Amino acid sequence: MCTRLFHRILVVVLDSVGVGALPDASRFGDDGAHTLGHTAEAVGGLHLPHLGALGLGNITPVMGVPARSHPCAAHGRMAHLSPGKDTTTGHWELMGVVLEKPFTLFPGGFPESVIQDFCAAAGVDAVLGNKPASGTAIIEELGEEHRQTGHPIVYTSGDSVFQIAAHTGVVPLERLYEWCKKARNLMDALHVGRVIARPFEGEAGSYRRTYDRHDYSMEPPMATALDLVKDTGLEVTGIGKIGDIFSGRGLTRSRPTRGNADGVKVIKEVLDERGEGLLLANLIDFDSQYGHRRDAEGYARCLEAFDAELPAILDRLRPGDLCILTADHGNDPTHSLSTDHTREYVPVLVFDPTQDSGPDLGTRITAADVGATVCAALGAGMPGSGTSLVETKLIRKPEAGER
Repeated sequence: MCTRLFHRILVVVLDSVGVGALPDASRFGDDGAHTLGHTAEAVGGLHLPHLGALGLGNITPVMGVPARSHPCAAHGRMAHLSPGKDTTTGHWELMGVVLEKPFTLFPGGFPESVIQDFCAAAGVDAVLGNKPASGTAIIEELGEEHRQTGHPIVYTSGDSVFQIAAHTGVVPLERLYEWCKKARNLMDALHVGRVIARPFEGEAGSYRRTYDRHDYSMEPPMATALDLVKDTGLEVTGIGKIGDIFSGRGLTRSRPTRGNADGVKVIKEVLDERGEGLLLANLIDFDSQYGHRRDAEGYARCLEAFDAELPAILDRLRPGDLCILTADHGNDPTHSLSTDHTREYVPVLVFDPTQDSGPDLGTRITAADVGATVCAALGAGMPGSGTSLVETKLIRKPEAGER
């Protein structure tokens, strides 16, 4: 039986906060992408004193965030071995599952036979759209026709997604969710990563997507760190869209949130419970509100807002806790070729409240090292991929009296 080294691990995924293009980025059209660096340059420098103290500026040059001589967290960057740059691929690899084959993409829209099968299953006459598109652009383009006809707006992107948008005044949320469940049943055979419900509200010219979005993912093909920790009898809490990304698997409870501010509030609430196990949180606004909308100014302010909240999170940690800050992919808001994610390294910052400094972790070959670290720290065996930072002695093992 594996020995538990820590009581509780908090992993916070700063959705899309990439730190530079991966060597294969050109295959994805993402040469030169650097979400964090380009965001800082676009606004003349970022004010991130708390992330800087952890060692963010030691991972990659960031205007306004200088490298520290003695950062207080272990710090480095991680590559992705999985062939993709989407949310599901990124989160699954973080939790120890490296995909051998990518999810299926539909750059020309879905085949007519797929649309016909969806219409029959959902009980609708037709769909609108059926093409790759920005989510905000397509509801402005087709929102009025949708309101007149009631036909769902179907679209995809550079990710493997079947997205269904509907106005909340035309299609009740439960009906939209039911359409998505029907679509999910069809998409498994096509190896599509996610079906996403995209409710929106408002009037033409000022439509707004709501936080009632819901993702319907494929199930991971093998055990994740979440499954392994849960199997030990420990609590596994998913915060934000984690329950959607892992199709509910491996969790003992799920706390959906409505954006970053709500996500930080829930993280603090769960930390205050002083339980044991794994807390895995996704903070979505960097990606959904600013990266995809190519809003570098908004992205910068979002980073600074999180940095201002970081002390309130770290102050809630006690001896026997670890906090890991990372990301799932990039989404460079200055990238002009598309509004899709960008293929980038992701940061890793590992903070132990009992330590004053942390080592340089260098460049890790896979983000699965996070899942391996979680499992080793909590005595939960090991996932299929990844190397534990604890077992390699890059993260200090606590003495028996500290546990």
